Amino acid sequence: MDMVLIEELALEAVIGVYEWEKRIHQRLLLSLELGCDIAQAARNDDLSATLDYAAISQRLQAYCSEHQFELVETFAERMATLLQEEFGIVWLRLTLKKPGAVADAAFVGVRIERGEYRS
Repeated sequence: MDMVLIEELALEAVIGVYEWEKRIHQRLLLSLELGCDIAQAARNDDLSATLDYAAISQRLQAYCSEHQFELVETFAERMATLLQEEFGIVWLRLTLKKPGAVADAAFVGVRIERGEYRS
């Protein structure tokens, strides 16, 4: 399976369990591996035959500005569902990092895989 990659896309979101977190925007970093077949797009130099990473990035940034969550886990799951439903992605690996959430740690976060991996 071929992959389209988006690495450490910066997202601004209202996320957290503490009251002070619910009043501010925090920076999250999103990395994606999106399973797809890029052969036709590569052969014909045709964007419409592959995943448009600019459109995906813009949609996820818009989603972040429209929603708020307490848990990184919930946010990751909702974005994975959005990607599968709106972009027809059959398999994905999503990593969502929340920098500065824990003292002495560069970040906390989650990594999830959804869909059926096709080799």
